[in-house]
Amino acid sequence: MNGVINLYKPSGITSFEAVSKIKKISGEKKVGHTGTLDPLASGVLPICIGKATKIVDYIMQGEKTYKVKMKLGEKTDTYDKEGKVISEADVLCDLNEVTDAIMSFRGEIMQIPPMYSALKVNGKRLYELARMGVEVERKARKINIYDIHIQGIDMPFVTFTVRCSKGTYIRSLCFDIGEKLGCGAVMYELERCASSIFTVDSSIKLEELTKENFSQKITPIDECLCGYPLVRLDEKFEKLLINGVAIKDKRALDNIDCDKVYRVHNQRDELVGLASLTHNGFKILKLLT
Repeated sequence: MNGVINLYKPSGITSFEAVSKIKKISGEKKVGHTGTLDPLASGVLPICIGKATKIVDYIMQGEKTYKVKMKLGEKTDTYDKEGKVISEADVLCDLNEVTDAIMSFRGEIMQIPPMYSALKVNGKRLYELARMGVEVERKARKINIYDIHIQGIDMPFVTFTVRCSKGTYIRSLCFDIGEKLGCGAVMYELERCASSIFTVDSSIKLEELTKENFSQKITPIDECLCGYPLVRLDEKFEKLLINGVAIKDKRALDNIDCDKVYRVHNQRDELVGLASLTHNGFKILKLLT
C-alpha cells in the first residue's frame, strides 16, 4: 500500500497521534506526515504510506494556505492561546492600523521560529528546551507570504487567510504583527486549508477512515508529484537510473534543464522515481519502483 492520505486533522491531537491512528487503521508500518500541525490547529495533514514516505520532503515543498484567528492585546510564551500569558495590553490601534500592519508582512520576509517548535538546536527540540525554561537564540529564516486576505476584524479578534511558503510559522506571524502594533498578539485558532495539491475539500476526517475504505482514499504517489515535470526514458536509460548510474548521453537529455527535479516514467508509463540533472549527469534522487 503506497500513497498519501489527505487527512483532516482535528484540533486537540498531535500530528504524531494522527500518524499512530493511521498506522492502526492501515496496518502499515511505514507512515509519516508532511509538516507538523500544532495540537491546537486543525486541517489538512497529508500522511504518507509505504514508499510514499520517501517523498515527504518533495510534497512539503508546496505552498500552504491557512485560516487564522488572531487575538490582539496579549502575549504568551507559546505565541498561541494555550500558552502562559506573559503580558497584556489595551488595544488602542484602529482598524486601518491593524490592516496596514498585517498587510505589511506580504512578500519575502525573515522570520524567527518560536521556541515552542519542533526545530532542533544541538540535537534538542526547541519545545523540549522551552519546557525546561531554557530559551536559545534562533536564526531568522527566509520565508514568503504570497498573499494575505483579511476576512473580518472584531476587536480584539482578527480573522484572515495566509498563503505562504514551506517553513512559515503562523504563530510567529501573529506574534510579529502584535509587536508591530505595540499591543501583542496570539494565534487563537488555526486551520490549514491547503498543503501543496491537498485541500480541505478533498480531505477525509479520521472518524470516516476504516480498514475497509482506506485503500480507496489513498492518492497515488505519481499524482502527488504532479507538480514536477515528466520525463519518459527507454529501457536502457531506465536501467542505468535504477542502478544509480548518472546519464550523460545527450540523446536522453533533450529538454531537461539543470538543477530541476523531474518525475521519471519508463516506456510502460510507470513511475520510476525523481531525478535531477547536474554537471555530473542526470541521476536518480528518489527511486520509487
